[in-house]
Amino acid sequence: MKLPSTVMENAVNSFARLPGIGKKTALRLVLHMMKQDKDVVQGFSESMLRLKDSIHYCVKCHNISEAELCSICSSGSRNKQLICVVAGLRDLLAIENTQQYNGTYHIIGGVISPVEGIGPEALQIDSLLNRLKNEDVNELIMALNPTIEGDTTSFYIAGQVKRSHPEMKISTIARGVAFGGDLEYTDEITLARSLAARLPYRINKEDEW
Repeated sequence: MKLPSTVMENAVNSFARLPGIGKKTALRLVLHMMKQDKDVVQGFSESMLRLKDSIHYCVKCHNISEAELCSICSSGSRNKQLICVVAGLRDLLAIENTQQYNGTYHIIGGVISPVEGIGPEALQIDSLLNRLKNEDVNELIMALNPTIEGDTTSFYIAGQVKRSHPEMKISTIARGVAFGGDLEYTDEITLARSLAARLPYRINKEDEW
């Protein structure tokens, strides 16, 4: 794509680095920004810089936060005895949008995937186990995507938890969520029903870690 300005081309290339944005879409965004007032463009740039400089991760659950603890972990109205384990931020947001869950979360940052070279040590599983040692938790909800990798991760975490906390209740969201689907694309009614109808997470004796 030949553009009349190097500055414009650099701007297009910058937008095109964003996921799901091709060169044509990037050009359309650049042309849109060129039509805006300078203070609008400056405000956009400053908000991106503040996003990079001010956003951190919650030291407890690894949610996005502007403080040491995120708004969920620091809330006095949340049920701190209930932890919902999710793979990423988008899954947390999907569950929050149902307005049917009042516990806390733990973002592990992905799922175990030997094909992609992702093992348990690459995820925030140890920090979850440390939370269980230091907090009064009654139930752990495994809310990972219903895929082979998600199920493998749930099984691994459940095994690790049961070693040190054999009395811990471990549940999983009901299979109202289709196997192979992503939580972030599941409609809110289905996701809410899956949370409400969660089932005990069972480990066969011969499969225990």
